[in-house]
Amino acid sequence: MNTTLRSTLQLLRFHFSFFLMPVYWLALSQVNKINWCDAILIFIILHVLIYPASNGYNSYMDRDTGSIGGIKNPLQPTKQLYYVTVMMDLVAIALSFLITPIFALGILLYILASRAYSNRKIRLKQYPVTGYLTVIIFQGAVTFFLVYHGSESNHTTNVPVIAMVAASLLIGGFYPLTQIYQHEDDLKDGVQTISYKLGYKGTFIFTGIVYALAFCMLGLLFFSNIEWNHFLILQIFMAPVLVYFFIWFRKVLNNRKEANFKNTMRMNLLASLCTNAGFITLLILHLIE
Repeated sequence: MNTTLRSTLQLLRFHFSFFLMPVYWLALSQVNKINWCDAILIFIILHVLIYPASNGYNSYMDRDTGSIGGIKNPLQPTKQLYYVTVMMDLVAIALSFLITPIFALGILLYILASRAYSNRKIRLKQYPVTGYLTVIIFQGAVTFFLVYHGSESNHTTNVPVIAMVAASLLIGGFYPLTQIYQHEDDLKDGVQTISYKLGYKGTFIFTGIVYALAFCMLGLLFFSNIEWNHFLILQIFMAPVLVYFFIWFRKVLNNRKEANFKNTMRMNLLASLCTNAGFITLLILHLIE
């Protein structure tokens, strides 16, 4: 494999889609009657096309030399990466029309927001609050809406708002921790992330508060549907994440060097494993009940 192709495949970061997958499973677990053909197509559009293309475009714009999400030693991007991301986005939009025009419009808006986040001329990521809100709204609420709307057999637009808010809060509690080891590299690039503004201690406290709010919203959702047992099951799956979170937080308080790439990836992987497993379990229960 030549260097250019290897760089392109690496920087698309297909494996990073796993970290964003919980919103898909959460949305699918709430759909009353699932159109499985559309649900599978949506999974492919999001996790094989949209998310990797967004990762690749971000890498093309940033040209990182230090560790980035899921990659310790990134290769330098080439023009091939840019063309591949554009092609993937076009294919994603075309496939989206097989779901509904509303779904296709949502995918287009997601792509535009992703480009505005990374593009050097717009660069929403340089603004701590605006960049943060862009990420959590589109990776959270908008993605939840698209999955729910597209997977439901009648393609309803009557999507539960509480669940959409919960999805954004879940992303909002996850995202600042992914930035905690990149403060210096981001500053060199003129980017002040919300994690940088909050500081190491503040990032953990903020993340804990946002996660607590997310689970309050999920509690409202499940109790309003008389599914308190589902909420309890989700808490069991999330217990290991809470344990690691507090252990890591204590380490960082004692030594800021613990806020590094290795520990961040451990947290990301554990949180994604537990959250995906929890929501998939809820989906299975929903199907058999």
